[in-house]
Amino acid sequence: MVMEQDNKYGENEVSPFIRVGTTYYKIARQPQPDGGYITKRLKWEVQTIRLDYGKEYLKEIPRYNGFCTVPVHKGYSREVGNFYNLYEPISHTPAIGTWEHIDMLVSHIFGEQYELGLDYIQLLYLQPTQKLPILLLVSEERNTGKTTFLNFLKSIFEDNATFNTNEDFRNRFNSDWTAKLLIMVDEVLLNRREDSERLKNLSTARSYKVEAKGKDRDEIYFFAKFVLCSNNERTPVLIDPGETRYWVRKILPLQNDDTAFLMHLKNEIPAFLGHLCQRRMSTDKQSRMWFALRQIETQALRRIIRSNRNRLETELAEMLREIMVATDCEEICYCLNDLLRLLALSNVKAEKAQVRNIVVDNWKLTPASNALTYQCWDIDCTRPSGYSTTNRVGRFYRFSKSILDNLFL
Repeated sequence: MVMEQDNKYGENEVSPFIRVGTTYYKIARQPQPDGGYITKRLKWEVQTIRLDYGKEYLKEIPRYNGFCTVPVHKGYSREVGNFYNLYEPISHTPAIGTWEHIDMLVSHIFGEQYELGLDYIQLLYLQPTQKLPILLLVSEERNTGKTTFLNFLKSIFEDNATFNTNEDFRNRFNSDWTAKLLIMVDEVLLNRREDSERLKNLSTARSYKVEAKGKDRDEIYFFAKFVLCSNNERTPVLIDPGETRYWVRKILPLQNDDTAFLMHLKNEIPAFLGHLCQRRMSTDKQSRMWFALRQIETQALRRIIRSNRNRLETELAEMLREIMVATDCEEICYCLNDLLRLLALSNVKAEKAQVRNIVVDNWKLTPASNALTYQCWDIDCTRPSGYSTTNRVGRFYRFSKSILDNLFL
């Protein structure tokens, strides 16, 4: 199912019918309440076509070996190697002109990362198969322009962009969105572990199984990008420490409310695309998702990661930070058994395996290569700081203030 903006069915289509393999389809335009149309490819019986148009008419119907999905915006072709291209042409022709309203929106959404934001949209337009990070726009405030940005992207890429719900990601029938360039969710809440893993896997997948009701599963080339919006700034999705597949932007409220703003954006799209065709990218490819983490990491991302940490991890980090402040140390050393003892004294129950997972898997720390003498701080109520040093021997870990700050601030 695709959205159509005009009456063109493709340069090779001379009738409202096509034959793909041995199956006939009719290209039918269905009116929508908003004044637009949805174009559907409906299976059509050959006997009905012969009855309505005559036997000779069948010779005029374009024939294709099968379906394919080849995303191209410049130099688009409906027929690719005698296969019918399901990727839809966009109606905009790049032109010379001004795009001040689009510039305002991109500046508002991407802020200090404005050039990266232009790179992101330019890659969508000129390199549609390039993998890109999951763009997540968050704000607890209203009238921020998040939905306007989604509608703007929809206006550019038209039938190749679709709006999903949270449940669409959980539904095994996915044929209506797996061949799209952009999959957008206006109010995302995918805070279950299986949701998070599916979204991450999709963002980097090269192929994906398409499943429609009553049809066999089929594997296709997967090139979709995800743009998500949420009013939840803390836990819209589960994001683990060190995750590189999310670009999270905190969006501020708009300063003015122009009811014709979206119309202005649509009118400026040809000029904007003309600019993207001539613009030089501000970044080179740094990773499989183009951008390096250091380029797109934000405070909003760190806040979500921090909010997703479990209680034990938070308690352990706060305890270590409290010791550093009380002893005026930038770095302290402990073995896992030391940490278990300190947590127990703070009435926090924990098992050694849990503490090891936090320190090794989440914080990416490594112990000393051999059992060595180290100095650690123990609780000592007789000292002004509340702590005193003790020498021990073991394979200790070094905990620095900078590491904890990077993880939790």
